[in-house]
Formats: sequence, C-alpha cells, structure tokens
Amino acid sequence: MTVTASFPQDDVVSLWQERKSTFLQAAYANTERHKSDPFSSSHHFDSVRRRTYRTGRRVRSRESIRLGLKRAFDLAAASSALLFFAPLFLAIAAAVKWTSPGPVLFSQPRYGYRNRRFHIYKFRTMYAHLGDRSGTQQAMKGDSRVTPIGRFLRNTSLDELPQLINVIRGDMSLVGPRPHVPGMLSAGLLYEDLVPYYFQRHIVRPGITGLAQVHGCRGSTRQADEAIARVDYDLEYIETWSLWLDLKIMLRTLRQEFLSGTGT
Repeated sequence: MTVTASFPQDDVVSLWQERKSTFLQAAYANTERHKSDPFSSSHHFDSVRRRTYRTGRRVRSRESIRLGLKRAFDLAAASSALLFFAPLFLAIAAAVKWTSPGPVLFSQPRYGYRNRRFHIYKFRTMYAHLGDRSGTQQAMKGDSRVTPIGRFLRNTSLDELPQLINVIRGDMSLVGPRPHVPGMLSAGLLYEDLVPYYFQRHIVRPGITGLAQVHGCRGSTRQADEAIARVDYDLEYIETWSLWLDLKIMLRTLRQEFLSGTGT
C-alpha cells in the first residue's frame, strides 16, 4: 500500500534552507569545471542529451505498448461480456421499468482520464423523483430512496453492468480507480482537500472495479482514514499495473461482489 507522510510546512522550508547553500555551491563548482574545459563540456552535454532522448523514447514506447494492450483487452472483454450478459441486461431493464416509473438507465457526471468529465451509466436503483444526479448525497444502508429491485441490484453489483458501455466507448477501463463525482465529500471535506495528491489517480482511465474495491474500500467515505486508503490503493494499482493484476482483480470482484452479494 502507498504510505502517505505529512510534514509541517516550516520543517520543509527549514530543511531546504539548510541544503540550499550546499546545492548552490555544487552547481557553481560544476559550472566552473565545464567552463575551464569547453570541449569536454560540449561533448558531455551532447552525450547526456542523446542518452536522455533515447531513454525517453524507450519509456514512451513501452508505455504506449502497455496502454495499447490494456485498451485492447478492455475492448475485447467488455464487448464479449456485453454480448454474454445481453439476456440478463434486458431482464434487469424490464424489471426496473415495471417496478417503478422512470428511465431504465441512470447517468451521472464523473471524473475520468486526465480529469475529463464523462457520464457514467448504471441501472436506476432509486425512485426517479428522489435520485441525486449530482452524486454528492451518497446512498447509505437502508436508504429510503432505493427501490426494492434497486436494493437487489446494489447488493449484487448488477447495477454496474451498463458501465460495459462506458468501457467500449473509451470512457472507462474494466479495472482502475473508481470514478468519483466532481465535488465528492469525504469526512465532510472535498476529497481533493482531504487528500492533496487525489488527482494523481486520474492519470489512467477509471474502472468498473479496482484494487481499492477488492480490499474492502467501497461504500460511504464518511471516515477520513477509509477515504485516504482508497486513494492510496488507487496509486498502488497505477504503480504496479499489469494485465495479470487486472485479471486477479476481476476474479476477486466476481467472487466477492457478484457471487457473494457483498455490494452496496
């Protein structure tokens, strides 16, 4: 898990002041050394520039391959899953429509890749006139806004099935940090105020499930430690991503939520 440490601002400033003079002296000495040997200096910096350029190209190439593999896997798996679950999809849509007035699907703005906003799709689980499209009022256990069929869909996480459409569209990935609504509160604060590095989780596409969810970090974010733990798990996922990790998270999600019915 990513460990987060906080330091008083004064300590950070004093530490920089202590090291500043040493840093500047070293930089000055290095500059003077290169001035005394201009030919060596030019050759040195040209060599460093070439190595840096080659390294940068290799890193970008590897990253492009990784992103391409993940996107190809998402597209193939989500398309296959949507076809496989099509009968269930239609049955749920009919049940939602017949048990309460209103649309079958519920859409809501969420943070996506690089903080771009998109509309996430879910089966509607609340009474249409009581639903919160802003998403800032989180559903709680025993919430009276939730319909009987909606409670079943939430408990089995079947309300998330329409997000396969988001994956195919490129808004989301099968696995990644769960997308949050803009203005989401955690422990009474904006999430980005509670966790200063919060937006780093948006350097990848959000996911239908993620590392935080399979570790039990889901549901309400009223407790600060639980809210912070979610972001830490998200960053750990980004740092250690692999297709094998995605597969393990998907299998654990299937076992924990769809089969055991531990959703909310």
